[in-house]
Amino acid sequence: MDFNMKKLASDAGIFFTRAVQFTEEKFGQAEKTELDAHFENLLARADSTKNWTEKILRQTEVLLQPNPSARVEEFLYEKLDRKVPSRVTNGELLAQYMAEAASELGPSTPYGKTLVKVSEAEKRLGAAERDFTHAASLSFLTPLRDFLEGDWKTISKERRLLHNRRLDLDACKARLKKAKAAEAKATTVPDFQETRPRNYILSASASATLEDTARPPPRAERKKQPGGWRPPCGFLLPLAPSVTPAQGCLSLPEDRQLWNDEVDKAEQELRVAQTEFDRQAEVTRLLLEGISSTHVNHLRCLHEFVKSQTTYYAQCYRHMLDLQKQLGSSQGAIFPGTFVGTTEPASPPLSSTSPTTAAATMPVVPSVAGLAPPGEAALCLEEVAPPASGTRKARVLYDYEAADSSELALLADELITVYSLPGMDPDWLIGERGNKKGKVPVTYLELLS
Repeated sequence: MDFNMKKLASDAGIFFTRAVQFTEEKFGQAEKTELDAHFENLLARADSTKNWTEKILRQTEVLLQPNPSARVEEFLYEKLDRKVPSRVTNGELLAQYMAEAASELGPSTPYGKTLVKVSEAEKRLGAAERDFTHAASLSFLTPLRDFLEGDWKTISKERRLLHNRRLDLDACKARLKKAKAAEAKATTVPDFQETRPRNYILSASASATLEDTARPPPRAERKKQPGGWRPPCGFLLPLAPSVTPAQGCLSLPEDRQLWNDEVDKAEQELRVAQTEFDRQAEVTRLLLEGISSTHVNHLRCLHEFVKSQTTYYAQCYRHMLDLQKQLGSSQGAIFPGTFVGTTEPASPPLSSTSPTTAAATMPVVPSVAGLAPPGEAALCLEEVAPPASGTRKARVLYDYEAADSSELALLADELITVYSLPGMDPDWLIGERGNKKGKVPVTYLELLS
């Protein structure tokens, strides 16, 4: 217990001393050892890397898990080193509700059949989202967390040690400066200095004699003395001083030697402090230069994140295209009609370039088996003239290579004229570009109003 109290008192003294020194440095009352410009740049770069890594990590977590309560739960499980329980995604939950609604409302009805199809697509989307979240966590979030909880903590620890070494070095410099100033002042003292005080006191025997002699006799004896009683005199004698030369002030050679020793001691402490500071600065510098390797590692992880995100969105696009084809066929059978070019569509004007949105807002026609075989279709297309009304302009979203002579090859961003013919598949339109004509897929077009 005593040892702990002594250590606590020592630590408190060191803390107070460094606090005073730090305050004096802030107010310009004490010298401060400055680091070189390259070292300062490394420190600033490391701090910037740490700050932006934290922001990117937090926002990626929000992207992968928008629910804050779920994020807090995952954080607690991670800190407790326990496995995070499996949780259904929003798409899977929506698919479950749609499947239950179709089962209750009638899976054989048109609405029930559509609910079943959409629920299956949403289930696939939820599974794709789960895979994307898992892949992004392993390839991107985990390396960022490892840097913040591993490498950065090591860098912070070494920086604190370097700060303490720097304070010790400056304190040693201040002590050496004071010792040299005192040594210089000691050399200006005159060559002669009195080393023995001149105070004299009575010895014990002289004091006793004085007390016995100075004490007046009894009254009866005083009357017997002729002329009355008088105190004796002449008993005060100079005695040897009680202060020895060792107890007096120091002579000049001794004073000068003392300050010489103090300067030597301060110089030795300064050399030790400088060595420790240089060693710690080198260790910290090597760690800070390792930030470049961290950037390379994070760059590789970023590519992995983009790759997983691209795969996820490609899967979503493919699933939605399949769903759109299924819904388009069933919708054409349920709501038969023809293409009316002059009539505005029920949906708002198209502002998005998404092929899914363009296809969803395109009017449909009755679904049939399709066009004739390629040879006959080409012949029919040459003979068919566009309707007087019902043509529209469309912008091509992606390049498309024609599978046969009945289709029209497309280039991205070009404008073509499109229209529908009775009996066509609702996923296809007739496209014209100059003298060329052929079938084009709806999902590759953005219909312009």
